[in-house]
Amino acid sequence: MKEIKYHLAKETINEADIDALCDWLKTGPRLTKGNLTLEFERRWAEYIGTKYSVFCNSGSSANLLMVYAALQHKKLRNNLIVVPSVGWVTTISPAIQFSMQPIMVGVDEKTFGINLDELEVICQKQKPAVVIYVQVLGVPHHKERLLALQKQYDFVLLEDACAALGARYADGTMVGKVGDMSSFSFYFGHQLSTIEGGMVNTDSKELYDILIMLRSHGWLKDLDQETYDKTIKEAGVDDFHKPFTFFLPGFNVRATDLQAFIGIRQVDKAEWVSKRRNENHIRYAENLKGFVEFQDWGDNMPVSISFGALAATTEQRTEIVKRLVDAGVETRIFSAGNLGRHPFWTRLYGEFNHPMSNKIHECGFFVPNDPTMTLEDVDFICKVVKGE
Repeated sequence: MKEIKYHLAKETINEADIDALCDWLKTGPRLTKGNLTLEFERRWAEYIGTKYSVFCNSGSSANLLMVYAALQHKKLRNNLIVVPSVGWVTTISPAIQFSMQPIMVGVDEKTFGINLDELEVICQKQKPAVVIYVQVLGVPHHKERLLALQKQYDFVLLEDACAALGARYADGTMVGKVGDMSSFSFYFGHQLSTIEGGMVNTDSKELYDILIMLRSHGWLKDLDQETYDKTIKEAGVDDFHKPFTFFLPGFNVRATDLQAFIGIRQVDKAEWVSKRRNENHIRYAENLKGFVEFQDWGDNMPVSISFGALAATTEQRTEIVKRLVDAGVETRIFSAGNLGRHPFWTRLYGEFNHPMSNKIHECGFFVPNDPTMTLEDVDFICKVVKGE
């Protein structure tokens, strides 16, 4: 097997982070969720620009919490939820697990996010209660129209920004501020990493309290004191029972203070990471324009975990992939392709087909982008893609 010189995913936790973590561990700190988790949540909410954030064990769990919090928050008018065909399986699977009725939509030809023309037709005819969409590969989706549709059709808007940390709109708004709730992932190889980990951001105190309870068993222990005391009193729970009284059918998807320690250091370098990934992304686009197809971000700032491209045909993709492998450049399909063609979906709902979703499935591929890469590295990979 050809030695890989350029990996798709590289660790964002550096030697200085490890040294600091070792020094901290020697002090005998609390390792499970504690005060460092609260500090990381505060720092992350401040960075994104929301009032609250909730740290959990993965981006997938963040999506799980978002969907279930939407169900617990208020009585939805129906159990219909619009889901994307391009994204990740755990953007969709919570809806299936909670017995909702997912309606899959095709892909926008510019951003590769959900097709908003199709969404509007679905809203007119079926009035879904929830819409979840992906900020695909760190390219911001059409914020103004999304919010206009939400206002007109009154649905809960969930924003999966797991692979888009640091991306922002032309007006300076960070990705993660658009939805009623947004999810982020701190998985290995993403823009920032806490080994494993995820976050849910929101401006709603009611949703925040629900998320806090759902994260840890459904109990009240992690709520602020005023909310805790008020809820306990209204429920008539005595002092002896109150620490172990469960108010919601929750999960245990907590992360740890060990991960939070790393996360706090990651936030400190978030701007540098975003700048470097954006510079590499733009360089790829400049080099590959006219040879392959890729997302259009307009005046927004993309921050990708990998640069995604579409060959003209499946055959051309095969040729490009062979050149990349021979040159030691790691590659893979574009995200998961069309999720509507995966068995988890087809076994329940039949195959979903859409021209752009299928093109991403059949012609899409990734090339590496990480902050340690130089522009010269990007130039070399682009030459390999083009066969120069």
